[in-house]
Amino acid sequence: MTAPSTSPTRTLDTEGPDGAGPRGAGPDAGLLLLRIAVGAIMAAHGAQKLFGWFGGGGIDGTAQFFTSVGYPAGEAMATVAALTETFGGLALILGLLTPLAAAAVTGTMINALAVKWNGGFFSPEGVEYELLLVAAAAALALTGPGRLAADRALPHLREHRTSHGVGALALAVITAGVVLLLRG
Repeated sequence: MTAPSTSPTRTLDTEGPDGAGPRGAGPDAGLLLLRIAVGAIMAAHGAQKLFGWFGGGGIDGTAQFFTSVGYPAGEAMATVAALTETFGGLALILGLLTPLAAAAVTGTMINALAVKWNGGFFSPEGVEYELLLVAAAAALALTGPGRLAADRALPHLREHRTSHGVGALALAVITAGVVLLLRG
């Protein structure tokens, strides 16, 4: 007669990243909180640019700002930034296409860092806020959204792969670099 196994049955829902062992609900709840915080901040900033909500300048005001800091085609750049921040933020909240959503935030915030860089590190003109958002978004791209995310319903993204995050971040850095090269 064979003795029953004492090792727990492991499933994809109880394994950590890359099958590295069991993990509880804490990391998933933490990733959800981080996604909601970063996503809401970015979506709100995008709504300022897109609709003029929350005291924002709308597309026209944002276009004027972009032109004043050296970006060509201020209105087009303002529209791209507004849409990227709004939809990237909303996608992060939902945990939808998380590596790409996090890359959108990362690329946008790399440009924000470049614009504010001469103000030093600390507020009010510093870059610590933008740097924190870049780091948080990049971390989400690399770790994935956790189990409490819409990505769990998408077959190819159900199980996060670090390569997705690395590829998305490479895309963010390259795109941000091209946009910065266009800036005067």
